[in-house]
Amino acid sequence: MGPLVARLSRAGQRLRQADRAHPWALDTAVAALVFLMVCLPDLLHAGGGGDGDGPRRFRLAFTRLPLVAMLALQAGLVVPLLWRRRRPAVAFGAVTVVFVVQWSLGAALRADMALFVALYSLALHGRLRQLPWACGVMAGAMALLAVRVSVVVSVGDALFFLLSTATAALALGLVVRIRRAQLAGLRDRATRLEIERDQRSRLAAAAERARVAREMHDIVGHNLSVIITLADAGAYATARAPDRGREALLIIGDTGRQALGELRRVLGVLREAADGRPDGPQLSPQPGLTDIDALCEGVRAAGLAVVYRTAGEVGTLDSGVQLAVYRIVQEALTNTLKHAGADTRVNLSIVLKDTELTVRIQDSGPAGGAGGGTAGRAGPANEEGQGLVGMRERAALYGGSLSAGPADGGWTVQAVLDLVSPGGAR
Repeated sequence: MGPLVARLSRAGQRLRQADRAHPWALDTAVAALVFLMVCLPDLLHAGGGGDGDGPRRFRLAFTRLPLVAMLALQAGLVVPLLWRRRRPAVAFGAVTVVFVVQWSLGAALRADMALFVALYSLALHGRLRQLPWACGVMAGAMALLAVRVSVVVSVGDALFFLLSTATAALALGLVVRIRRAQLAGLRDRATRLEIERDQRSRLAAAAERARVAREMHDIVGHNLSVIITLADAGAYATARAPDRGREALLIIGDTGRQALGELRRVLGVLREAADGRPDGPQLSPQPGLTDIDALCEGVRAAGLAVVYRTAGEVGTLDSGVQLAVYRIVQEALTNTLKHAGADTRVNLSIVLKDTELTVRIQDSGPAGGAGGGTAGRAGPANEEGQGLVGMRERAALYGGSLSAGPADGGWTVQAVLDLVSPGGAR
């Protein structure tokens, strides 16, 4: 049974493909099939002169038409089937008119089954609001036929048979229509799900690119600021204190290697082997609060006087929260070094109280007292925006907020993270 169903399914699929390519072919085939099945026997019977065929009451009940008239009526019943799908209401109306004319003359033709084919086509391809009047017209035509054959069959029996046949044609057309609508809905849903899947993939890729860009901005911006400051200090100290110049060069090398290692770690998540496993040894984890001491040592070597303190059990924070805090502190110190310069005092505090984590970075401003320290006071606008936007995004990721502005001659950055919000739980 399975192979037979599969073969029938493939045959139906090929038939639908051929119909889409040549829509007139199927309509012509249906009209030709109706002619061969129901019209040709009437023509052969008329040409053979079979006056004695059938019971006498049948011969007396129905009018015998000339061959030319029979051909004309058969053509009127069958030819409209050629546009039964493109103009189903017109085809049904034309067939009904010929049907009424034929039975008004008292002639009986096997081609009358074309009326049921036209009703089926109207239910399948026509507009639903056309079906009520089509059913009324069909009932009137069946009543006319029942009256004309009342000398052979009772009106009640004739109406029952004819209306049952019409109902079957109408129901079959509606069932096929509903089935096609369901299949079209399923195909549309599958298409929309595929589009949504592609959109989710693109959004995930965009989010990943934004995350990597944010990480690279923090890493490169901080370490390059430290390297540039140390290089300037080393060039100044080379002539007066060669040992200090050598020390600056060593710190520059260490900072560059650290930056390279962090870049490799960030970019390593984008490189996977074909089997889905990382294409190399696992790199070190993302930085956390324990790495802030080393971060402070690096900027102290560049000239900043950083005072760092913590309060509360900050070591129990989630690794994601620790990474966000580390990047906020790194960006703030980088901007202080960039805009306030060396010989600047920075107070850094990380305080955990209940479910609220507060990160505060306050600098004293440039040594000369003019201007301020971090992002927003100097430098290109795109750099300021990228730094502040990155810090705000990291704070917002954990239900927090970030504020930045001048304070006491310097600049203050403060981030408050809500650890009970979605994504911020410890």
